[in-house]
Parts: sequence; structure tokens; C-alpha cells
Amino acid sequence: MSEHALSRPDPVRRQLLVATGVAGGLATAATAVPFVASLTPSERARSAGAPVTVDFAQIPPGEMMTVAWRGQPVWILRRTPQMIGSLQDLNSELLDPASERPQQPEYCRNQWRSREPEVLVAIGLCTHLGCVPTFRPDISPPDIGPDWRGGYFCPCHGSRFDLAGRVYRRVPAPLNLQIPPYHFQSETTVTVGLDRKGT
Repeated sequence: MSEHALSRPDPVRRQLLVATGVAGGLATAATAVPFVASLTPSERARSAGAPVTVDFAQIPPGEMMTVAWRGQPVWILRRTPQMIGSLQDLNSELLDPASERPQQPEYCRNQWRSREPEVLVAIGLCTHLGCVPTFRPDISPPDIGPDWRGGYFCPCHGSRFDLAGRVYRRVPAPLNLQIPPYHFQSETTVTVGLDRKGT
């Protein structure tokens, strides 16, 4: 064979190489599209983290309701004037009465730990090990003690929280109950998961 014959490109071979390259590129793109799409959150995951709007008009003062947000229980408590008044009296018995630790949005860093004194919105999980405390509005029950002014009691390890979700001293829980972001749409409608409309 001569050198001239070796240097001439074979048109059939070139077409085969181009066709193989195009097919490989299409196969890579076809494989990559579903893979990249699988990395985005599913509709179910998006809805699980979506804000929840709740109408609590039917809850009488002194009572509480529980709703789910992000797979967690969220309590909405309508406090009575007596409940609100008792919050000041407990400061010396609480671990973090002024809510210095970041367990709530800045707008809830007050004695009520809420936007409005009459309504507490809190995540209903003990800050010790994540148990669900029970709502105990009764005053001085025998099983909790004479100094109990109402609040939340965790039966798992005995942690106690007042009616603002602030943790008592000398209990296993190290932090106040967490307050989620929320805003009021009306006097009796709250949206949990957004600080204010649209954010």
C-alpha cells in the first residue's frame, strides 16, 4: 500500500463515527434528564413543607388545637386573661424566661412568645428528646405539684413548660419550645410557615 492510500479518509467510517457520537450524546442526554429531575423535591415533599392556614374561631379561650406542619405537631392555644397574667409570675422558675436562646422568630421574643398575647403558636415537641408533651391547663394537680400554674408536661422524662412554651429549671429539656414562623390573616386565622403574607 502506498502512503497516499492511507491518508485518504474513508467516508463510510467517518459517517459511522459521527452517527455513533450523535447516538451516544442523545443517550447521555436521555439518561441525564430523568436523573436531574429526580434531584428536585417531589410534589409530596413540597406540600409537606408548605405553609398551613388554620381557622381557630371554634376554639374557646383556654383550649388548644393541634395541626400538622412539616410532619410536626403545631399547637394553637387561645389563652385566657388569667393564663396571660400567670406568665409574669413564673420568671424566677424558668430557665430562659426572656427567650434569649433562638427558639422563636424575633417578633416572638416577648413575655408571651407570640405576636398576640391571646394566641400561642408553638411546635409541640419537647426539646429534650422530641416527645410530645401533654397540655395541662389545670392548676396544682397532684401528679405535677403545687407550684404548677398550667402549661405543657412531657410524660417521657418530666420536662415542664409554661403556657408560653418556656422551659422550667431543673428539668431535662434544655430549651424553650420552638415557635414556628407564622402570621395572622385575621383575628381567628393564622398561617403557619410564613412570617407574613408572601414571605
